[in-house]
Amino acid sequence: MSINQRPSLAEVPAYRQGKAAAPGASKLSSNESPHPPLDSVVNAVADRLQNIHRYPSIAATELIGALAAEHHVPAECITLGAGSVEVASQLIHAVAAEGDEVMFAWRSFEAYPSLVRIAGATPVMVPLDAEHRHDLQAMLAAITDKTRLIFICNPNNPTGTVVDAQALDTFIAAVPQDVLVVIDEAYVHFDKSEVRAEGLAMFAKYPNVAVLHTFSKAYGLAGLRIGYAISPQPVAENLRKVAIPFGVTDLAQHAALASLDAADELNERIDEVVAQRERMLQGLQDAGYPAVASQANFVWVAAGEDTTELEARLAAGDVVVRAFPGDGLRISSGTAHDVDRVLAALAPVLEGSTL
Repeated sequence: MSINQRPSLAEVPAYRQGKAAAPGASKLSSNESPHPPLDSVVNAVADRLQNIHRYPSIAATELIGALAAEHHVPAECITLGAGSVEVASQLIHAVAAEGDEVMFAWRSFEAYPSLVRIAGATPVMVPLDAEHRHDLQAMLAAITDKTRLIFICNPNNPTGTVVDAQALDTFIAAVPQDVLVVIDEAYVHFDKSEVRAEGLAMFAKYPNVAVLHTFSKAYGLAGLRIGYAISPQPVAENLRKVAIPFGVTDLAQHAALASLDAADELNERIDEVVAQRERMLQGLQDAGYPAVASQANFVWVAAGEDTTELEARLAAGDVVVRAFPGDGLRISSGTAHDVDRVLAALAPVLEGSTL
């Protein structure tokens, strides 16, 4: 006799981590920082190792206080989670019940549909426009009386496209105020566009906006799992209720604090990642691939039926990427050496030969 389980989970695929790379290959499949941790961050973590027999602080008073000062928001509006993906899950559980709808663009962050279904809600996936951007008018048209939450991934993962400030403002103004708009800014540090939208400006202006940030990308703490939400106080109170107790470790909290103190060093690393992103984008476009201009730490190639061919070409050059067969692939911006490998793999195409 089999054990009774939730039938709805049959529709939920397990999250697929970026492919591992063989020793010596370039792993550009997971949007990780290509840089090792800063010495100051390593030291902060090492100093706390003697306390790992103790539970971490759920209140995280020191870190939340630092984030409140950094962003000029009330501390009671800040909540933590094991990466921004876990905080996204908290938001869904706090706002949406069974039968409610959660909307997002598609393709966007791969975890969104699973997180929504796990919560018992219904995902509403609105196709991106022809330029791989959020189709805000279509999203507005898709709002119903069951809509509870809308994710705007900005810059969008995996396409790297952005919703500009004016368009985002106009969109939020048109959304009913009882629907929460969540601006997921996991990649915001890499957005160097002149039209960059500020999620925190929208949070300050509208009563139904929350903002997600993470320490996984620009700060390079992907392995320690820490992110946070800035949300209206009533929402934040419910996020604390649905959060996993002790989900953010003491090590992660102190690594985040040390990272906030190392802004100048981290900004240099961000600039390097952006420079390599632009170099890789140009190489892909020169080789004739439909690479999309990006404001994140990766480049999306809308290769369609050629996705498998391009993935194989890069793999032959010891580059591992994230492929979505029949749709496209995403290549993280790595070190100069990593991007050299990408360009070397493309060289035969530029020279007119085939794989």
